[in-house]
Amino acid sequence: MKNLKDKSQTKQLILWLSALVMGTLLGLVPGTLLHQIIDFVATVYIRLFQLLAVPTICLAIINTMINFGLQKDTGRIFRHAITYTLLTTFAAAMVGLILYNIIQPDNLPLTMISQGNDAIPESVGKETYYDHIIGVIPNNIVKPFLDGNVLSILLLAFATGIGIAKLPHKESTTTLIRLMEGLQDLLFLLINALIWTLPVGILAFAAQLSSQVSAGIAAQSLGKYIAVILGGNLIQFFIILPLFLLARRLNPLHVLGKMMPAVLMALFTKSSAATLPVTMESAEKRLGVNPKVARFVLPICTTINMNGCAAFIFVTSIFLMQNGGVTLNIWQMIGWVFIAVIAAIGNAGVPMGCFFLTLSLMSGTGAPIGLMGIILPVYTIIDMIETAENVWSDSCVCAMTDHDLRDTDK
Repeated sequence: MKNLKDKSQTKQLILWLSALVMGTLLGLVPGTLLHQIIDFVATVYIRLFQLLAVPTICLAIINTMINFGLQKDTGRIFRHAITYTLLTTFAAAMVGLILYNIIQPDNLPLTMISQGNDAIPESVGKETYYDHIIGVIPNNIVKPFLDGNVLSILLLAFATGIGIAKLPHKESTTTLIRLMEGLQDLLFLLINALIWTLPVGILAFAAQLSSQVSAGIAAQSLGKYIAVILGGNLIQFFIILPLFLLARRLNPLHVLGKMMPAVLMALFTKSSAATLPVTMESAEKRLGVNPKVARFVLPICTTINMNGCAAFIFVTSIFLMQNGGVTLNIWQMIGWVFIAVIAAIGNAGVPMGCFFLTLSLMSGTGAPIGLMGIILPVYTIIDMIETAENVWSDSCVCAMTDHDLRDTDK
């Protein structure tokens, strides 16, 4: 039975990789109508996954808290997830620190930085990081769902789940619990149906990216900065996170192979929140993670486990301050590592969320934020790689938490 399951998963992965290759080639074919169709299909898939992502986060947390309340299991799962999240995020920022000091990006011409101001949307950069944090605290039960504010939704889900768990055991309470369970079952049915058609979406995503890249991106002036950002992401992805898995006696190649659908999805959607349905399905059905662990850890990690964002915030903040004439010693840089980690935890797992968060964080420091406008044209590629790294990190945290709990239960 297990061999049949493995063969089915292998065929599915081959199908998705084939769609990736076909889409890449299709994106190189000229034709306005073809590209319009590709963009339409890609947009439809992203919207559908965004549609399912918010209720997935909400119902997964609510049902977990209902089932476990404040019992021992929930506390253990939460402690392991938070510990690994902080360790991996801190490691990502430290990799950025080391690479930045090795490569030492050069300052950009002041005229180029001033021109970058025109590329920044007028509505962005006026919100301070304080406003960003305050905005996480919901003052309207509907607004977080309309805005897709995943941190606010997480807080509401925690409160609702714990509240239902603490209600007196009456018929109305039982009915409410069954309603939540039924809604989650329905949600997973819809997720599985959407994942079944995902090769079409992957083909469209790959074609869309291929056509964008073939159009060319000018990045020569930011070469060293981009080398630090992308180099740090690749080191975190292929070296640091696998070392974490090896330390817990887990095979990184096995875990990555099973979670590859989620990593590919993250690469194209640039949203760890939109990828969550695929991440949970891959963790439960392919990797074999205990559902109670996957449905609790992954929604939390999607919200707060931002390895790529921590590295981006650190490197970009230091780069902006350097271009503003501020010289930081190594201890001040280490201080910014902690600031980047804390800021990343408060980021939302949505496209360009990290870019806007960094802009808000730096707007009150007097740094030349016009440089963010210079970075903007290349941020699409950075965002893709960062999101894939974030989802890979989520997968590692989930796998390690599941492994630790299985060990302690023996």
